[in-house]
Amino acid sequence: MKISNYFYFGILTIIGVLLPSTAFGQDANLPKPGNNLAKVASASTSLHYDRWMQGINDGETPTDSIRWRPRNLENPPTDQWTEYEWAAPVTTKEVALFFWDYYGVIPLPETFTLTYWNGDDFVPVKNQSTTAPSNGMYSLVTFDEIQTTKLRVETKALLLPLNITEWVVYQTPGSPNHPPIVTTNGDRDVMLNGKTYLSGEVKAVTKADQYQWQKVSGPGEVSFSDANSLEGSATFSTVGDYVLQLDASEKGVHSSSTLKVKVHPPLKKERLDVVYTKRYKIDNPLWNDRAKALITSWIPYCIDQCNRTDLERGAGGLDNFIEAAKALRGEPHGKHLGYVFSNAWVHQTVEAMSIALMVDPQGDKEIIAAQAKMRETLEDWIPKILAAQEPDGYLQTAYTLRDSDGDWEDRWSENHRSTHEGYVAGYFIESAINHYTLTEGKDTRLYDAAKKLADCWVRNIGPEPGKQAWYDGHQEMEQALVRFGRFVNDMEGNGRGDDYIDLAKFLLDNRGGGSEYDQSHVPVQQQYEAVGHAVRATYNYSGMADVAAETGDVDYQSAVMSLWNNMVNKKYYVTGGIGSGETSEGFGPNYSLRNNAYAESCSSAGLIFFQYKMNLAYHDAKYADLYEETMYNALLGSLDLPGENFYYTNPLDSFRGRNAWHGCPCCVGNIPRTLLMIPTWTYVKSNDGIYVNLFIGSTIKVEKVAGTDVEMVQKTNYPWDGKVAITVNPEESKEFSVYVRIPNRKTSELYTLSPAINGFESFKVNGKSITPKMEEGYAVVTRKWKKGDKIEFELPMKIQVITADDQIEADRGKIALRYGPLIYNVEQADQKDLDKSLGSKDFELEWRDDLLHGVMVIKGEWADGTPLLAIPNYARHNRDETPLSESDRTNEDAQEYARENNNSKVWIND
Repeated sequence: MKISNYFYFGILTIIGVLLPSTAFGQDANLPKPGNNLAKVASASTSLHYDRWMQGINDGETPTDSIRWRPRNLENPPTDQWTEYEWAAPVTTKEVALFFWDYYGVIPLPETFTLTYWNGDDFVPVKNQSTTAPSNGMYSLVTFDEIQTTKLRVETKALLLPLNITEWVVYQTPGSPNHPPIVTTNGDRDVMLNGKTYLSGEVKAVTKADQYQWQKVSGPGEVSFSDANSLEGSATFSTVGDYVLQLDASEKGVHSSSTLKVKVHPPLKKERLDVVYTKRYKIDNPLWNDRAKALITSWIPYCIDQCNRTDLERGAGGLDNFIEAAKALRGEPHGKHLGYVFSNAWVHQTVEAMSIALMVDPQGDKEIIAAQAKMRETLEDWIPKILAAQEPDGYLQTAYTLRDSDGDWEDRWSENHRSTHEGYVAGYFIESAINHYTLTEGKDTRLYDAAKKLADCWVRNIGPEPGKQAWYDGHQEMEQALVRFGRFVNDMEGNGRGDDYIDLAKFLLDNRGGGSEYDQSHVPVQQQYEAVGHAVRATYNYSGMADVAAETGDVDYQSAVMSLWNNMVNKKYYVTGGIGSGETSEGFGPNYSLRNNAYAESCSSAGLIFFQYKMNLAYHDAKYADLYEETMYNALLGSLDLPGENFYYTNPLDSFRGRNAWHGCPCCVGNIPRTLLMIPTWTYVKSNDGIYVNLFIGSTIKVEKVAGTDVEMVQKTNYPWDGKVAITVNPEESKEFSVYVRIPNRKTSELYTLSPAINGFESFKVNGKSITPKMEEGYAVVTRKWKKGDKIEFELPMKIQVITADDQIEADRGKIALRYGPLIYNVEQADQKDLDKSLGSKDFELEWRDDLLHGVMVIKGEWADGTPLLAIPNYARHNRDETPLSESDRTNEDAQEYARENNNSKVWIND
């Protein structure tokens, strides 16, 4: 069955599913049988997004076609085309086009012209004869024989590319065969003791008759499970870089494709350990400012929104828990409001409040007042949330309040993977962790309820008799279960949390046979490319990294390393954001990084989780380099400076202000719960030491290091300068190591930075200069530490000019600017024309205490001699703007006003 892809691409909206028929070669409506050259062509269209055309040349008449509604087409392009391109010349004199008008929504073209590439230009075929387009039928086109590598259908019709749902190109009998198209499904990484799973694809005009895998290069031997099959695996004898090749032939015509495999040495160390967020103090100008906005403005606003019962968009807050409790008591009750996953923003807000209450107010009256409101709210909310938990521990109000029509009779149904049972359950479990640490284990109401919920899942889902296999369409439970399992083990010991970790792996292991959208297309151990919905993906990969760290499963280790490599080095924005939006809220192809990125705030949070888990698993500072980058650039600026409005998406070319709320407010609690968990991101630990991953002025206790608790006190103005002082205060004098991350600003192979900046300017212990040994990006200081011992170091902080890999089409001929961890952009508030080229004047830094709560700006000159001013990306869109309402998000006039008044962009014309 073929289903036309259903990506939202700006001018179209899905409104139905229609149209049955049968396969090519069997369809009574198909004009004639014959070899179909379209199967080995690549398809494209004049419409801006063309990935939805993947099925137009699959050789099957559509069995289901999406019905589309045109939107915002006041000035559509008048010349439309759909094109095929071949790797080698083909010979044809007939094509067949299947037309569909989507029940009269998109009129069929009255006429169209077939053109072909003659080596210099597209020219019309000669003597074109066409049966008139008819809805739900093939139209046969004949013409004088041609040999070409490109063929187009052209028309003045409004949306011809949507009218054509299948296009057959008949091979002229007796003409040369076209080589098959061979795909090896992506470069990847593998651990030395593991195997890489091979899954080749071959598209042929008829059918390929021979396959062969072979080693092209590499330092060791390669063993194939079956070198003559498309499916199989390969193992490697030694560490290094390899190239493998898949050859295929059809009737004597050969083609091949290669893939790169990087073989890593096996892990030798146990995973690093979590530093739980507990009561802490912030002492840093930037982070004090941002934390105050979150605590005094944004979280209280989220509380108020969750308490409302009159929301039209983003409905379904605390009221769903109240009504579910009534249903469980057998009382009359209302229906569930909002999305099936609307519990999520309540749970996230509970966790955000719990973390915010651990921040020392340091006498600030506004923070003290806001924290008082949070304490009152938690006392109000917790009993209401717990009253909605079913007797056996299950908790999701959408299920408890489900309609009585029998549509959702069973929990964990294969037919209801979209009901987000694990998504909301995971957020509840995570909220319980930080509420427990807030109360120092004195209030276990949420913790006990979370165990009851997790135990419910363990009893019902699993490999044993009486349980069921299942996975959720939106991942979150997986990473929550591992996080909770670790926490329970740390709090209670005796392996009490191991069942939760085992269940997380079981849920991940069950993925396969589904779609790329939710990363269920193949087993997770065989996933090597980041695909699908970006939030689901990062939550999935975060859970996989957790399982890899906990279990030592080599296939998991290989998969997460491959996914990380693909995402960071082929699908990663310079801001640390992910998700180009070419698929539904998700990833596009490799190197396809348009600057009107989707880059959802939740995906930035998810990427921080993933990079953090990779740091735990692999002990490498580069993962902390990356989550620092995402935190400062993609997530920190998702909220405006007053803490009143937020970005759901974070494009690099931005022309609109933030929103006060959103119809899908999934990010609203995710932003503060992530940003305020500073102790967890700043430090991790091992049996013999403390790892310093972030540089934020703060006082944080790291527990149980070499048998003692250690207070870590940072003094720094980072990221505005590179001087950092860390006082190490162990409760007892003990010998252990302190690992200090020394940032490598080149975080992705996609971007080149000039000048390259690595290392440190100076490094002292108790005032004495030393040269510490370096280990996986960390400067290591091992000594017997006593209270008051101090590490002082200075990181190089210079303006860096960034250029992108030439394969990123959107950034060719452009540069971006960086200072320390911060990416900068230019804004129309400072210069009206952002499309000019740069001048030759050197860039310089200037501290502006009067601008955007205090920022370091970069000054330069445009080519016309006018001054250039760049501000940190997180501070964009904070001046003289009225936030856009929900209705304005799709209003062209409002968007144009925003464009005219304060556009901003990261990439500047060189």
